[in-house]
Amino acid sequence: MKNIFKKIVPKKSYFKIPEDVRMRIIESSCKQVSRGVFFSTVIIVASFLPIFLLTGQEGKLFGPLAYTKTFIVAVDAILVLTLTPVLISFFLKGKFTPESANPLNRGLRKIYEPIIRLCIKWRKTTLAINIIALLISIPLILSLGREFMPPLDEGSILFMPVTMPDVSNSEVKRILQVQDKIIASVPEVKNVLGKAGRANTATDNSPISMIETIVLLKPKSEWRDGITKEDIVNELNSKLQIPGVTNGWTQPIINRINMLSTGIRTDVGVKVYGQSLDTIYDFAQKIKNELQGINGVKDLYVEPITGGKYIDIKIKREEISRYGLSVDDVNAVVQSALGGMKLTTTIEGRQRFSVNARYAQDFRDNMEALKSLQVQTMQFGPIPLQAVADVAITEGPPMINSENALLRGTVLFNVRDRDLAGTVQEAQERLNTMLTKLPKGYFIDWSGQYENLISSERTMKIIVPIVLLIIFISMYFAFHSAREALLSLVSLPFALIGGALIIYFWGVNLSVAVAVGFIALFGLAVETGIVMVIYLNDAMEQLVKLKGNSRETITRADLREYVILGAAKRVRPKIMTVCVILFGLIPILWSSGVGSDIMIPIVLPMIGGVLTSSIHILLVTPIIFLMSKEYELKKYGKIEVSEVKH
Repeated sequence: MKNIFKKIVPKKSYFKIPEDVRMRIIESSCKQVSRGVFFSTVIIVASFLPIFLLTGQEGKLFGPLAYTKTFIVAVDAILVLTLTPVLISFFLKGKFTPESANPLNRGLRKIYEPIIRLCIKWRKTTLAINIIALLISIPLILSLGREFMPPLDEGSILFMPVTMPDVSNSEVKRILQVQDKIIASVPEVKNVLGKAGRANTATDNSPISMIETIVLLKPKSEWRDGITKEDIVNELNSKLQIPGVTNGWTQPIINRINMLSTGIRTDVGVKVYGQSLDTIYDFAQKIKNELQGINGVKDLYVEPITGGKYIDIKIKREEISRYGLSVDDVNAVVQSALGGMKLTTTIEGRQRFSVNARYAQDFRDNMEALKSLQVQTMQFGPIPLQAVADVAITEGPPMINSENALLRGTVLFNVRDRDLAGTVQEAQERLNTMLTKLPKGYFIDWSGQYENLISSERTMKIIVPIVLLIIFISMYFAFHSAREALLSLVSLPFALIGGALIIYFWGVNLSVAVAVGFIALFGLAVETGIVMVIYLNDAMEQLVKLKGNSRETITRADLREYVILGAAKRVRPKIMTVCVILFGLIPILWSSGVGSDIMIPIVLPMIGGVLTSSIHILLVTPIIFLMSKEYELKKYGKIEVSEVKH
């Protein structure tokens, strides 16, 4: 068979095309690509359907991206079908040259033709190499760690140490001052702001034993050479080893999100439910002991639900009757002395300040002074509080947490230097034996970021098959052939190869951000595959018009040459598409600052997948298409041609 690419277009004198002929050519050209543009839009919108159905913080984070992408693609499709033909009619005038005269197109064909011919000659080897690469990528994907969201660098650190539940105000102040001084000594720290106790708001349930310290860091240009944020946290943690204090490290924004969405201030929490606080606390301590030593488990801490210290004042009813007092009289004295009594309100401009009076802290902390608290009587004058009440220190729960009408205790820990899912799975394996010993009516539940991870994975498992079905149906209507629809879908797993390789060697864990990148990649891969199949079908139409549709007139060599012809028409646009995508995405890999931790995992699968899917579409898709046409010609005596209908 004569090589059709070696035909040289003879030089002809310039001939002006009549206006009506030019318009018909433009109309025909626009119609040729209209079907591919429409169904590509449908496929891209369908591929982003899982993002629309995500709930929680992942839905709020990536929802705007999905809406933006969808509206841009929809508007772009409308412009391509309406405005672009009009602009072409205005600007596409003058002398035209064939594609073979374009030096870039000629150069790309010169490179592409020998490669595609070699791949077709060794088709089984080519397919085997692709399948082996796909099989290698699958264990790479499975070996990656899993997490809900990539750790977002907020530019600051939230230090949340917890002391014993019976700690005094003065001791908390002392610990806070010592910690702030140690933190400020690290060269990378710019400012330190610590808070102990709780604010007078309904959303702040922090006990006095919980300290919150926000550590603002200097710009990275002022850090020591080779030091990272993880190194700073580890250095601070080693310096802040204070007896009776359990350290906790997180970030301000993600901490508030975790507390509001899951009720857990750390990455992972093991909630223990039951009816007795003592039993819950004992079992929580056993869980903590089992979790110690697991790689990745940091800041392990049992939320105290027992051991709180209280001043218990029990009024002696017989004694107060002798002095002519009531229970309310004694309670009023205790409330004003210990809790404080509001005297008045001062008004200073637009601000109002309450004036409260109570005993000094040193007096309130002294049990003997409390027992000597003067209670005024009508007949006997002032008498000590211990004469009418028993004053003692008792133990009780520092804070009672309940959920679903059950008492709750929690074992808290963060995950660092390891993926979230792997750490939790190892922890679950260790606790399996212990859980069988739980008393009746007691059970545990995993919460925190792991809860969000399981929820997002469950949503993806339901939605992704539905999306693939929608994509297949769209391509079936595009080609009117289930075989060619499947042919376009074949590009999806091969797009996985590059995405899996790049995220594996980049050291990124699987997360919702990576899933969003793969979703965008799959839509792009299917779109380019559709265009390739359209060009291949167009080549088949040319072959049928030239030689008829019969095994007597069409040879295997004819099929091969026209498949190469159809594939070659797609070389330049495909290379242009790949270059545009890469030029737009690769700079993100070198981005820094807040948000880059989320963007990089999104673009990594797209960069790697675009490269491998492009290779597959340019080299493998024509081979599979050719094999299907050879099969049709052998079995049916003719080939199936998907005509373009508008």
